[in-house]
Amino acid sequence: MKNQTELTLRLPEDLLRRLIYIAQAEGRTPNNHLLLLLRNNVQYFERTKGRIPQAALQAVDLSLAAGSKQAAGRPTDGKQAAGGPDGPEADA
Repeated sequence: MKNQTELTLRLPEDLLRRLIYIAQAEGRTPNNHLLLLLRNNVQYFERTKGRIPQAALQAVDLSLAAGSKQAAGRPTDGKQAAGGPDGPEADA
């Protein structure tokens, strides 16, 4: 089995319902549907911005996925993600 890490995800109830609805309509579990979406997003990122170097991936601190508010939304280059620390949806 591949090395996998659990990630807690907070999202609005309406978005969760939509995720489950779409996943079921496409014959996937919500987890597998999220994996598909994430893989597609990574492919788009690398297609438009260039492949992420292996050394940069190895330098990523996985503890940031544990929900640290201090590190949320901040890539390793020090630039903050669009829309503030909670992402673009938080500003809407």
